[in-house]
Amino acid sequence: MGVVSATDIAGSVAKQLADVEQANAEAVRAAAELVLGVIRADALVYTAGAGHSLAAVAETFYRAGGLACVYPLYHPELLPLHGAVHSTKTERRSGLAEEVLAERAPGPDDVLVVFSTSGVNPYPVELCIAARERGAAVIAVTSRASVAAAPRRSSSTLVEQGTVVLDSLVVPGDASYPPDAPRTAPLSTVVNAFLWNLVLAEVYDRGTAEGLELPLWRSSNVVGGDEANAALLAKYGEIVPQLR
Repeated sequence: MGVVSATDIAGSVAKQLADVEQANAEAVRAAAELVLGVIRADALVYTAGAGHSLAAVAETFYRAGGLACVYPLYHPELLPLHGAVHSTKTERRSGLAEEVLAERAPGPDDVLVVFSTSGVNPYPVELCIAARERGAAVIAVTSRASVAAAPRRSSSTLVEQGTVVLDSLVVPGDASYPPDAPRTAPLSTVVNAFLWNLVLAEVYDRGTAEGLELPLWRSSNVVGGDEANAALLAKYGEIVPQLR
């Protein structure tokens, strides 16, 4: 058996990201416009996911360089660290979305971003349905190929519910290596973060050109970071309890 080259792995990941950027150019612009609408309306971007897609939710929240107007939707039973098998069962449980939205739900000025590679389980799909019923737009970050291949477990899919769909191009099963029969090296976490950063960069370029004051966090580990974040914490801490 040959030795795997780190250069080979890096090259395949780089190609995936390049393909994702090209395939989603129009969708990234549309997603950025939805986020800019939130900023103009002084509203919120709600973010959600289950299982390992919660890594993408963490990437959107209280992140250096990230938006402060983010409300993360979360239930501890969805996190594998709190019970791996149970987390899978939880995202398949119908009705959980409304429980999570009971404290605060997106409205017409808000946007919901849902990360789910398979895009078929009740929790992410019902979040989208509930948000759209309340008048909110939905950015679905998923894999069209994975959605098409996955067993249908709810009345709809993330692809069907997304106002805008960002396609990670992740193959069914998520693994990427070896290329001819993937069994390891899952890519969804890397690609989800990349897609979100593409949206943030588009928001920044267009927002600054428009003269918008973008609510962006600074790192608390650089000089002046805490001071720069103080006003954002004072403002959003009142409506985003996870910031307190």
